Amino acid sequence: MTTSISLRMDSELKKQAEELFYSLGMNMSTAMNMFLRQAVRTQGIPFEITRTPNAETLEAMRETERMIHDPNAKRYQTKEEILEALRS
Repeated sequence: MTTSISLRMDSELKKQAEELFYSLGMNMSTAMNMFLRQAVRTQGIPFEITRTPNAETLEAMRETERMIHDPNAKRYQTKEEILEALRS
């Protein structure tokens, strides 16, 4: 027994996906079934989802690394110490 689903997506994305799947010898329905079967099999999204940090986040990460390796950086033992330092 089969059922139908309805999706909303960008028309250009749909066109590009249909062209890709056609070049692989399948249609959108077959590709979606493959995706869903693999998701069920792995109990998750069947590919890695990443988020590329922006420039500000990358700089904050670099600053944190510098602070971790700086023996002169201020260290805190409790969250209260951190909050007090922020207030002053």
